Amino acid sequence: MDFQSCVNIKKEWDIVGARQLGRDIARKIGFGTVDQARIATAISELARNIYLYAGTGKICFETIEEMEQKGIMILALDNGPGIKELSLVMEDGYSTSGGLGAGLPGVKRLMDEFDIHSEEGKGTEIKVIKWLR
Repeated sequence: MDFQSCVNIKKEWDIVGARQLGRDIARKIGFGTVDQARIATAISELARNIYLYAGTGKICFETIEEMEQKGIMILALDNGPGIKELSLVMEDGYSTSGGLGAGLPGVKRLMDEFDIHSEEGKGTEIKVIKWLR
């Protein structure tokens, strides 16, 4: 995968940077304001998880085209502790940070495709795609 741009997540302010860049890319692809907001929200959640649980990582963006369809692919990568109980984390309302618990299930609902790989002690990789309708 050849990602157009990545934002390193090291401090809380980087979450805003990732969100803004993702929204800009989505707008350039042709997403409407509602989908731009959905994409930005998903990016915020992914970036915040990196910041809270892994300490550092990155959010990468790629414009994709498949069979006359355009979309945005977002990859969240970290070398953090990994997610112990993946099925639990994917349940609605589950939160380890005392947050709203919209978390990863929320990201999955906001996007069209959602793929997660996590290995204890090695980190987590989450790939999400939103297709232009």
